[in-house]
Amino acid sequence: MIVGLLKETKTDEYRVALLPVGAQLLVSDGHRVLVEAGAGARSGFSDEAYASAGAELVDGPDPIFAAAQLIVKVKEPQPAEIAKLEPRHSVFGYMHFAGSRELTEGCLRAGFTAIAYETLRAPDGSLPLLIPMSEVAGRLSIQSGAKYLEQPLLGRGVLLGGVPGVEPGNVLVLGGGVVGSNAARVAAGMGADVVIMDVNLATLRALDISMPPNVTTVYGDPHAIDACLARADLVIGAVLLPGRAAPKLVSRRQLSLMKPGSVIVDVSIDQGGCFETSHPTTHSHPTFIVDRVVHYCVANMPAAVGRTSTRALCNATLPYVRRLAQLGPADFLKIDRGHQEALNMAGGKLTNADVAAAFEDLPRA
Repeated sequence: MIVGLLKETKTDEYRVALLPVGAQLLVSDGHRVLVEAGAGARSGFSDEAYASAGAELVDGPDPIFAAAQLIVKVKEPQPAEIAKLEPRHSVFGYMHFAGSRELTEGCLRAGFTAIAYETLRAPDGSLPLLIPMSEVAGRLSIQSGAKYLEQPLLGRGVLLGGVPGVEPGNVLVLGGGVVGSNAARVAAGMGADVVIMDVNLATLRALDISMPPNVTTVYGDPHAIDACLARADLVIGAVLLPGRAAPKLVSRRQLSLMKPGSVIVDVSIDQGGCFETSHPTTHSHPTFIVDRVVHYCVANMPAAVGRTSTRALCNATLPYVRRLAQLGPADFLKIDRGHQEALNMAGGKLTNADVAAAFEDLPRA
């Protein structure tokens, strides 16, 4: 198979979807690997490293669209890329269709086969290609939130860990999954008082056992959310319904409960966001303010630490990329139900039930 690696074009995206070692292993498997010049530079991987691994360097994306059967990416296809995609292409990467009708409609018109990292499931039901970026995003959410609490950046002027004689900041984490648990641990490590909310009691019990003493677990009913919002200096949105649009857990009305200069980090923004007032931002322009609350809603948070994120992502994706190249999409999807769920669209129709649920009027298989 001919495998193509594109340089990511999403604004402020610094990751790459394949390491040089991945190119080497694909070539050793008998495949051709075409790499757009400069694809790995922002993650610390030179063109020479890919060439030494046996990949063929090409100038610009056009040779890849012309020749490749399988295109590996990090982020969803951008408009200029969608215009070059055809039904003969298979694209393997993060798609997040539920977060954007425009993206979904454009990709359906292109007719290519979209196999999504974020809906592929392991036999135990976990999401192995989403977990590493969720770990990065959870930890980074506290690092970013703490920065935007500083007054020069229009925050409240609160140091999350406090100092002797001054109370620490209050952090509320909505969601006890991979993002939320990583966020809570980092916030607790900084010395903040942390509340982590979920509606799954089994999750809360597990978190109660594993979390540091300055983390409190709370069942996330609407009244409890209201009470915790009023105390919070930093709120992390960390809810996930795989493939589906994120539920809106905090309304515009509830935003008025928060203290002026408090900060929201909506990690769920890829799936539409879990705050009613959220909309996607970029690393170049990461924040906006609604009702005196700072919103950080960067849609590709892990890209900010591209060297770490690229390695973490490719460690997880490479075995699947090799399997997909070896078997081809049809047989790859037949491996089990978890692989089948990775197929989001093909032939101009939505194929994943959770993704299709976000767009009742769009064509589905």
